[in-house]
Amino acid sequence: MLKQLLAAAFFVLGGLSLQAQSVNEMVEEAKQLEKQMKETDALQKDKDILKIQPTELDALNQASQLSSRIGNRQKDKADKISYFNQAKSYAQEALKVDPNSAQSNLSMAIAMGRIALISGAKDKVAASKDVKKYAELAIKQDPNLAQGYHVLGKWNYEVANLNAFERGAAKMLFGGLPDGSLQNAIANYEKCRQLDPGFILNYYELAKAYKENDQQDKAIDVLKKALTLRNITQDDASIKADCKKMLDDLQ
Repeated sequence: MLKQLLAAAFFVLGGLSLQAQSVNEMVEEAKQLEKQMKETDALQKDKDILKIQPTELDALNQASQLSSRIGNRQKDKADKISYFNQAKSYAQEALKVDPNSAQSNLSMAIAMGRIALISGAKDKVAASKDVKKYAELAIKQDPNLAQGYHVLGKWNYEVANLNAFERGAAKMLFGGLPDGSLQNAIANYEKCRQLDPGFILNYYELAKAYKENDQQDKAIDVLKKALTLRNITQDDASIKADCKKMLDDLQ
C-alpha cells in the first residue's frame, strides 16, 4: 500500500513538473514571437498559457502590453476599446499576483493611457490620474524602467495640452490635475532615451515635444536619429514613416 501511495505521489509531482516545464517553454515561445514581430501570435500564446496557469505573471504582462499595442493599430474605435479593456483586465490580474511588480504597474499605466487618449473629457481626466499613479509606481519599483519614463513623459505632454473643457472637467471632478508641462515631458522622454536608446516610439514623442516647445533644431536631430535605428517592434516601421513626415515638414 505504501509503495502504491509513493508511486502515486511521484506521478502527481512528475505531472506538475512537466506542466511547469511546459508553461515555462510556452512563456519563452511567446517572448520569441514578440521579438519576431508576430504580436497577434504572441498574444494568442499568452492566452493559451493563462488557460493553464492563470497567474503566470510574464504572460499576464505581455498579454496586457500587446493588447494595448495591437488595439492602438485598430481602425474602428469599438475594436480599440475592446483591446484596451482587455489590456486593463490583464493588468488588473497581474497586479493581484504582484502589486509591487514594476512591469505590472507599467502594464496598467499603458492600458489606462490608451483608454485616456480615446475617451471623452471626463473619462480622459479620470484615466489620466491612473496613468500618472501607475507610471510612478512602476518607476519606484524599477528606477531604470525606460518605458515608465516614456509613459510619464506622455502624461506630461497630454496634460500640458488639455483643452479648456478638459481642464474644467479636471477641476470639477478632482479639484484639478497635478501640473504637467512640456519641459517635464522632454525630461522624461530624454531619461527614457538614456535608458533605452533603441526605443523608436520614444524618439517620435520626444520630437513632438521639442517641436511643441519651439525647439525645432532638437526635434530634427531626434528624428534623424530615429530613422537610423533598427526596427524592434511591429509598429516601428510605421513610426519611422511618421518621423520621416515630421522631419520633412520641419526642414
